[in-house]
Amino acid sequence: MPVPHRLKVWVLVTALVSAPAAADTYVLAIDEMTFNATGRDRPALAVNGSIPAPLLRFKEGEDVVIHVTNNLDDQDASIHWHGFILPYTQDGVPGISFDGIKPGETFTYRFKVVQNGTYWYHSHSGLQEQAGVYGPIIIEPKGRDPVRYDREHVVMFSDWTDERPEAVLAHLKKQSDYYNRGKRTVFDFFEDVRAEGWRAAFADRLMWGAMRMDPTDLSDVSGYTFLINGKNSAANWTGLFSPGERVRLRFINGSAMTYFDVRIPGLEMTIVAADGQNVRPVTVDELRIAVAETYDVIVTPADDRAYTIFAESLDRTGYVRGTLATRPGIVAAVPQIRPRQLLTMADMGNMDDHGQMSTMSHGPTMKMDDMDTHEHSDMNHGAMGHEDVPTEGSGHTMSHEAMSQDEHTGGSGPRVFRYEDLKSLIPYPQKPPTREIELSLTGNMERFIWSINGKKYSDSEPIRLAFNERVRVAFVNTTMMNHPMHLHGHWMELDAGGGAFKPRKHVINVRPGQTVYFDLTADALGEWAFHCHLLYHMATGMFRKVVIEREPVAFIGEG
Repeated sequence: MPVPHRLKVWVLVTALVSAPAAADTYVLAIDEMTFNATGRDRPALAVNGSIPAPLLRFKEGEDVVIHVTNNLDDQDASIHWHGFILPYTQDGVPGISFDGIKPGETFTYRFKVVQNGTYWYHSHSGLQEQAGVYGPIIIEPKGRDPVRYDREHVVMFSDWTDERPEAVLAHLKKQSDYYNRGKRTVFDFFEDVRAEGWRAAFADRLMWGAMRMDPTDLSDVSGYTFLINGKNSAANWTGLFSPGERVRLRFINGSAMTYFDVRIPGLEMTIVAADGQNVRPVTVDELRIAVAETYDVIVTPADDRAYTIFAESLDRTGYVRGTLATRPGIVAAVPQIRPRQLLTMADMGNMDDHGQMSTMSHGPTMKMDDMDTHEHSDMNHGAMGHEDVPTEGSGHTMSHEAMSQDEHTGGSGPRVFRYEDLKSLIPYPQKPPTREIELSLTGNMERFIWSINGKKYSDSEPIRLAFNERVRVAFVNTTMMNHPMHLHGHWMELDAGGGAFKPRKHVINVRPGQTVYFDLTADALGEWAFHCHLLYHMATGMFRKVVIEREPVAFIGEG
């Protein structure tokens, strides 16, 4: 039987992308297909017939040419090279970087690879990322890799829904808590009364009501099937090792909406890279990976046995497991999923008794709504808020401050990763910022509109920066949701106590009610996207355009 034309393309392309890094031309095709993650075939989108898309291997310093063909009948398409430092015209964001790829057309990306590490690529058109257009990238260093390892595996987490992504968004717009299956009931209220007393329990309910929020609403979408490298838990993706090997696991969270708490019972994980950048090794038992982040960890399994890679969703509505094993077919025990966490008023620490965001004092800042070109050089730099982590067998949270004694002095508590653990492997001495920008992460949960400084993207002006300007940015999260904020084309130098060794990240997670700082050198001319990487938050307004110009900035914009 003759091979269909599109299948011929996929076979050719897979060979190309699997070739050694010396190859500098790659061919990708975006097509419709069916995908079965739940027991039934459902419509999906794929790159070269694969979900996730094929692994791309580049070499630092390589000049790449990537032909991307859109074989969809009625949708524009695109590919964004997530976390890449490259010319803005090659960044792949329709309406900002280029016009997108029309049906039946091919766009050719051309750029030099100037970094190394673990990254990924995905569509930036509509909701195609949720439908299957995402894949991993490994960039090999041009010199000696400071990380020693014997074997590597890509472990790409993602969330799959049998619903069309457009239907998911429609449900959220009609009823923002449509997918919240864990709402608290009157029986929970009486349990709180028994535990806390009538007055405290009633006051707590009143405050949540005033904010029009629910302490169980940790994720906007539940009911997902979770995947590792495109396989569900039953399919059990397996990576092989030999006892005593140092195995590099390249974790990538390619989900549309899901945070994962990752652990490998019986193995410590030593984090050696974050968002593609080498960091001082830090050994942990558990790692929370936000949407769009990447972390490289080293594990050294000594025994001839299997180990479970266990990734629970933040809201504890599900998990995905994979296996590290010495041979195919053997498995390890799968832990029980832990109870759902509840947000508390302590988590919403910046809220007052009326459910409003309190004024926060972090030194002089300029909100983008009323910013002018005045410089602020006398800035106080507040510390990043501590992350909370789940406790075994509990539906509540405990702060890292409370856990720090056990975690960092050899006690029995699990060592849970936090941003304060991250320090760059090498220092990045920079001149201090000359001014500070405050970006409030805002939203209307009832209408499912997400915004920055109270304005959704369609109502906003660009953020304008001068070329090579040094800026300090404060994310102030006024909502009850986590927001993984992503700036295209630049490194964000996360201020989590690292000083000159501040880690460079392309995604920074901002927890509910917290303020997080980063420094930025606006060293890439052009127009760049800046947004929450929760797909449905980005689609409903938590998005900005950043314009970097050579001319002095006469108008900053309102953010």
